[in-house]
Amino acid sequence: MPKRLDFKHLRLCLEKYQANRLFIRDCGGYDTNGKYRMQGLTKVDEDLEGRTLGFRKERSGLYLMIDSEEVFHFLLKDYDAGFSLAYERIQPTEDGIGRMIMLSTGIDPYDQNLPEPRKSSLRNIFDNHLVEISFKGRVHLQFHSWWEKPHWKYWMVI
Repeated sequence: MPKRLDFKHLRLCLEKYQANRLFIRDCGGYDTNGKYRMQGLTKVDEDLEGRTLGFRKERSGLYLMIDSEEVFHFLLKDYDAGFSLAYERIQPTEDGIGRMIMLSTGIDPYDQNLPEPRKSSLRNIFDNHLVEISFKGRVHLQFHSWWEKPHWKYWMVI
């Protein structure tokens, strides 16, 4: 999704869809002993059932809040790309377990042959931290513009 629409998209998602999880982790780094670790450390992992996720963006950065209480502050000094949105789709199988569907680029997210998403995940990387906000069901999208024809499209939240 276009970066310039990030905070509009975030506001739309939080106002129109039910957020059910907030997850934030760093993207690897150095431990206190100076040793590099590739895996990220979880900073926030909150179930939002019955709670309200909000945000405030100021000159000093982005503040994420649960029930009006600040839970994380991003300075937004290292912020390169816009949000992405991923759908979790499970294809029923004969054994009843189901199989997750992974789509390649250029696939229409509204293809009638695909099962309806169980979950939508809004993701970005701010200041070397992955932030992922999950929503129940489908967060609706609309085509915005081409990034690279014929496979890469920009979408916008509606």
